[in-house]
Amino acid sequence: MLEEIYQEVVNKDPDQPEFHQAVREVLESLEPVLDKHPEYRRYKIVERVVEPDRVLMFRVPWTTDDGEIQVNRGFRVEFNNAIGPYKGGLRFHPSVNLGILKFLGFEQVFKNALTGLPIGGGKGGSDFDPKGKSDHEVMRFCQSFMSELFRHIGPNTDIPAGDIGVGGREIGYLFGMYKKLVNEWAGVLTGKGLSYGGSLVRPEATGYGSVYFAQEMLKTRNETLEGKTCLVSGSGNVAQFTTEKLLDLGGKVVTLSDSSGFIYDEEGIDRDKLAFVMDLKNIQRGRIKEYVEKYSSAQYTEWNAFDKPTDYDPKWDVKADCAFPSATQNEINEKDAQNLVNNGVYVVSEGANMPTVPAGVEVFLQEKILYGPGKAANAGGVATSGLEMAQNAAFSSWTRKEVDSRLHEIMVNIHAMAADAAEQYGQPGNYVLGANAAGFRKVAEAIIAQGVV
Repeated sequence: MLEEIYQEVVNKDPDQPEFHQAVREVLESLEPVLDKHPEYRRYKIVERVVEPDRVLMFRVPWTTDDGEIQVNRGFRVEFNNAIGPYKGGLRFHPSVNLGILKFLGFEQVFKNALTGLPIGGGKGGSDFDPKGKSDHEVMRFCQSFMSELFRHIGPNTDIPAGDIGVGGREIGYLFGMYKKLVNEWAGVLTGKGLSYGGSLVRPEATGYGSVYFAQEMLKTRNETLEGKTCLVSGSGNVAQFTTEKLLDLGGKVVTLSDSSGFIYDEEGIDRDKLAFVMDLKNIQRGRIKEYVEKYSSAQYTEWNAFDKPTDYDPKWDVKADCAFPSATQNEINEKDAQNLVNNGVYVVSEGANMPTVPAGVEVFLQEKILYGPGKAANAGGVATSGLEMAQNAAFSSWTRKEVDSRLHEIMVNIHAMAADAAEQYGQPGNYVLGANAAGFRKVAEAIIAQGVV
């Protein structure tokens, strides 16, 4: 039956492979859940969940600094609001298309359910590339984008956040335009600056959360992160704060990357080196290769340095104990997964959205390593966005310690939910099954309770 549903999804949208991948990953976990809950089949929960509530697509015209008119495409996928208003990031990147956003929105539904907060799932963005654009160009684009999106969002309807290409600068411009258009201040975007309703720890949350999840997985083997050698991909927000929290807990980070290449620092990336990376990427908007110009202990490998394309990613072919993929989807293929295991990695906690292809996930599951899938391990970002929403609704501001404590508690609970569900369905330690089952059951119960709508 589930194979039939999957094939119907493929037939309806044959040009959306990323969405197909996300649907298959969830459906492959659901047979034992549906066998135990036949009412889910009767109420056609799977068929209803794989179809988004609505898809919005619109034109975004804007002008460059020299007056040239540009046109991009904007999207918002409001996937499911059975347990609360739609919640999910906005991504500005040339690769953005409807299939990728449906994949991300579908994942977001179950990720948000795992947090225990009353938030549904959605995703949006544009094929606009903020790299190389001036602040004024980014502002004009964001204002044009919001001049259409504002009709469809609201603090009790749909609350976007940031994602790749949408940081504090972009959120500020988007929020300013929303406020002007609706003539009210409302907590309709999360990831805002602290001066206008943002939450402490929000920039750190996804990275911190993935480390907290890894910490909980290691506790099942009576181990800690102290002394562990760790691989981190990416060099943006998630990667930076994954590195910071690993340092807090005694880990040693030896890699970071960006779209041009990766650095390997055998001595480890300490706090001073991390501060350099943060300034380089957040302020200077430079490339990670500049790291080796300052620190002779590091080596840099450029992606286009190979004479011919390789079938593996060299940054995952390094001896280590733990890996924290924190860049983008599908950055670990089957060969990469096997290389990680062969090099001693036995903990993988995903800070990015579905960074491991299905064949790579199979390698991790067969090897029985501690593998935290993105919908569980990277839920810290949306969890803290939910906490920002709560602060906005109450017109209050919590301390850093309070927000971090609540984030840590949420990640501990997500691990417990996933672990308990995996054991309940006869596969202890399988966090893929556990996360999918626990998230799906919560959404399914809410759908049934609300009737056929």
